[in-house]
Amino acid sequence: MLKGSCACGQIRYEIQGDLLGPITYCHCWRCRKQSGSSFGTTAGLKATGLAFVAGEDLLRSWESSLGVRRFFASCCGSPIYKRDDADPEEIGFRLGTLDTDPSMQAEMHFSVSSKVPWIEIDDALPQSPGGSPFGLRD
Repeated sequence: MLKGSCACGQIRYEIQGDLLGPITYCHCWRCRKQSGSSFGTTAGLKATGLAFVAGEDLLRSWESSLGVRRFFASCCGSPIYKRDDADPEEIGFRLGTLDTDPSMQAEMHFSVSSKVPWIEIDDALPQSPGGSPFGLRD
């Protein structure tokens, strides 16, 4: 079981089951803006595998594109996951909020065609120019 929390600790969750690979470094503009960093680290997750232990009432969301909602902690702003109405069974999950090791490594860089110019990708991971690594729309 994986455990995680928002930055201030008021929202805590547990994940039952495995992450749906791959773990991806996404360089699209939405992941950059949402993470406040040069890329977002994400993986797919069965929606039924995410259980909130505390603070679920502090979750808020916004619609980033038609039918896609991004959920975040209203107490501190931590991004938690996104859900696409077109595939409600799977969510795009933000790994930066994990408190335990997922025992997996990142497998690819995604949306590298929109990466920030000050980042050099110098690892051997595959790079994809765009699209969604696990079927979810931006």
